[in-house]
Amino acid sequence: MNVQEYFDFIVNQIHSAVFATVDCEGRPVTCAIDLMDYDENGLYFLTAKGKNFYDRLKANENIAFTAMKGEDTLSCVAVSVQGKAKEIGPAKLPALFNKNPYMERIYPDVRSRSAVTVFKIYEGTGEWFDLSKLPIERASFSFGGAQTEENGYFVTDKCIGCKLCYSKCPQKCIDITQKPVVIRQEHCLRCGNCFEICPAKAIERRQ
Repeated sequence: MNVQEYFDFIVNQIHSAVFATVDCEGRPVTCAIDLMDYDENGLYFLTAKGKNFYDRLKANENIAFTAMKGEDTLSCVAVSVQGKAKEIGPAKLPALFNKNPYMERIYPDVRSRSAVTVFKIYEGTGEWFDLSKLPIERASFSFGGAQTEENGYFVTDKCIGCKLCYSKCPQKCIDITQKPVVIRQEHCLRCGNCFEICPAKAIERRQ
């Protein structure tokens, strides 16, 4: 999937996400926010200027959110994003209300909408995590100039080919046909079992 496909899934398939921001004392605060639209430049949401959420966004542009879809854990797809959000003002409000008509029941007239403003997540990195597949699927993406950092567990040249890591891997996502063995990152749970059992200390954690 490309970035636009991830955005489309977030906005049109999931829509509501749990956002994390920090307050003036650096304590994490969460709230439920609807992702209302996207384009090639980022994701859009709105809030009212009288809310504490607005104050937190203005004081610190760093945000994170997780959006999930599924009836239970084993049918769940989760998308997590860490990035930066900035206020772009009310100009895009008519388009967002048109795309999300339920908002008219919350803010029914022009006067009530005067306090509402639009924010854009203009830069960030994300992770796709699909537990409905076996083995699981995960992928990383970035947008707005942000760089995706390599993290997870990786096998180094210290590998002795004992294959103990494979024996403890719940997803069996380690290719043991070569030496050093290779962890297939797109299927890895990042549980750390391989790291713990490796007798040669050949597996390193990057984060």
